[in-house]
Amino acid sequence: LYDKTGEEHYNLISALHKSMRDSDPDAAVYWLARMLEAGEDPLYIARRVTRFASEDVGLADPHALEIAVAAYQACHFIGMPECTVHLTEAVVYLSLAPKSNALYLAYGRAQADAIKQLAEPVPLVIRNAPTRLMKELDYGKGYQYAHNTEEKLTDMQCLPDSLQGREYYRPTDQGTEAKFKARLDQIKTWKNQQKK
Repeated sequence: LYDKTGEEHYNLISALHKSMRDSDPDAAVYWLARMLEAGEDPLYIARRVTRFASEDVGLADPHALEIAVAAYQACHFIGMPECTVHLTEAVVYLSLAPKSNALYLAYGRAQADAIKQLAEPVPLVIRNAPTRLMKELDYGKGYQYAHNTEEKLTDMQCLPDSLQGREYYRPTDQGTEAKFKARLDQIKTWKNQQKK
């Protein structure tokens, strides 16, 4: 039973997605095969796998997105039935990768604030000043070019006043994301020391 436009279509893609999230490569490959053998467009599956790479793996394994995009490209270039092995490679890789949904959650938090506060002005310090009038209005005044500093960091305010202190990206300790978490902690510590 498979209806590419009906409920079973969504049930099977959900089964694939949730099997990868649960780190079960055998189940993931089975659901992949069920969809492909029923005639599903491999590019549809490749798009969903690409979404999964960032939504469920993210920076816990930054190579996940590269592999998913490569699988999409292989499906596009080669087509069925040869591209089944490329999708299988991506599905197994993503199933075994460490998992983090921190990027997905970060965007959701930022999105909520963006929708509520669509008119918040960009701080003057980070505005572009291509005209004399803009410079006279202090656009870009006090801008610090991070590459000109020893630490490659500045203490400039980049969020609007009403959103100061917001933390959208909250990295996990999973896989490579632990390194990003440590780096973010270093940056925050440095910036807090500059305020003292």
